[in-house]
Amino acid sequence: MRGNFSPGFNPGKGDYMEVPILLVDGVNKHFGGLVAVRDLSFGVQAGEVVGLMGPNGAGKTTLINVIAGEYKPDSGIVKFKGNDITGLPPHKICHLGIARTYQIPQPFAKLTALQNIAVAAIYGRGLSKSAAEGEAAEIIDIVRLSEKKDMPAGDLEEISLKRLELARVLATNPTLLMIDEVAAGLTEAEIPQVLDILREIHEMGITIILIEHVMKVMMKAVGRIIVMDEGMKIADGTPNEVMDNKKVIEAYFGSYIDRYDSK
Repeated sequence: MRGNFSPGFNPGKGDYMEVPILLVDGVNKHFGGLVAVRDLSFGVQAGEVVGLMGPNGAGKTTLINVIAGEYKPDSGIVKFKGNDITGLPPHKICHLGIARTYQIPQPFAKLTALQNIAVAAIYGRGLSKSAAEGEAAEIIDIVRLSEKKDMPAGDLEEISLKRLELARVLATNPTLLMIDEVAAGLTEAEIPQVLDILREIHEMGITIILIEHVMKVMMKAVGRIIVMDEGMKIADGTPNEVMDNKKVIEAYFGSYIDRYDSK
């Protein structure tokens, strides 16, 4: 490994020198009486690799769904490259250059890995069948899956499914990629392989938001981490700053600390 691959950036201070590629401003999302995202604001600069962390139920995936257009926020604004995209449908947001993966990949099981990528290029990018096939052949090399290109997706093991999920979103030609727990379910030996792929994706000029619970991935991959708890942002800073943040420690370990202190 060559160490962290995110660019130097002084995060979390609220005063950006350039217009962020993504701006989330005062976003709220409720489901009945449940507040999933609460008055959340942050910016992401072009070229950043930003981690998004929080305990289960913190609102991370709901936030990604709002940005990607799968949910419409109850209030607040989402801007991409300075343009208001709040409430746009997912296919329009995808065509603008925002793509996201899912924690549980759901490819077309009977199609080959290569065909899955080509389909994403056709419908997510509007390429012709022949152009999409050519694009898929290039992308499958990026994710180190060329040896299994003709294998049905339903026969792929976990790490290959993760790679295929990354390939499918790359086929839409994103400038901002939101990746949901790419390391979940992988072995210790497999995580460095995924980190290498993320590094190459970043070197293609793609801005990344990485949702992850595996701290090894966060410490290696990102230059900045935003932490959520109960729908709110509770920390925003470098990995070391966040790990030393009292609110973060309490959010993750509070119940354990309470039990320990009570003895």
